[in-house]
Amino acid sequence: MGEPTGVGGSLKGKVAFVAGASRGIGRTVALALAEAGASVAVAARSEREGRLPGTIHSVADRIVAAGGRALPVPCDVSDEASVDAAVAATVAEFGGIDILIANAGVLWLGPVESTPLKRWQLCLDVNLTGVFLVTRAVIPHVRARGGGSLVAVTTGGVGMTDRGANAYWVSKAAVERLYLGLAADLRKDNIAVNCLAPSRVVLTEGWQAGGGGREIPSEMVEPPEAMARAAVLLAGQDAAGLTGTVQRSESLA
Repeated sequence: MGEPTGVGGSLKGKVAFVAGASRGIGRTVALALAEAGASVAVAARSEREGRLPGTIHSVADRIVAAGGRALPVPCDVSDEASVDAAVAATVAEFGGIDILIANAGVLWLGPVESTPLKRWQLCLDVNLTGVFLVTRAVIPHVRARGGGSLVAVTTGGVGMTDRGANAYWVSKAAVERLYLGLAADLRKDNIAVNCLAPSRVVLTEGWQAGGGGREIPSEMVEPPEAMARAAVLLAGQDAAGLTGTVQRSESLA
């Protein structure tokens, strides 16, 4: 299903909900979770091929073809009803949820003074409110399983204040604060809560479409499999393990 993760069946019997799983990091993480034994809800808006390649059906089909269990679930993370329906469909199919990978996101790297309000709002709606909505929806199901793991995908750009400001980094910084606080709130429920950011740049389809034509030196490029291996490790945590942290992929992978 992808590059070997080296974890075998470490997630056997677990159910993972991966938001933003039709392409890029989310797709690679979904394949790695399935390889590690998890049943995977492949959640995203992309039901049909569009401007960017990849759909929830193509990812789910690949998992199933390799002998895994997957459910394609249409999900707009910025829409409360859509999120609730996707989570309900996952629970109906697999019986519960143990793992959340909150990966859905949009990219906008323009300077503040030239950022249209609609772009600013879109980053907040998808990258922040979307994480809030999927997280809120899955918490009761993870709690009912006796614990599990919530992982939000963020970015190393949060700390790059010397490189100015943009809507993407601001939205991801807010997610990190949300998850660090949630880790304390959910410790009693045996739920690990962590953020995961690439150590370098992952040249996803979204990055290439929205990166503003920036050239990235080869030494600054990270293979998506590093994020996948790190996500599998975090997915296997509960509150007795890693929780309340912001991790970089290559420090774990």
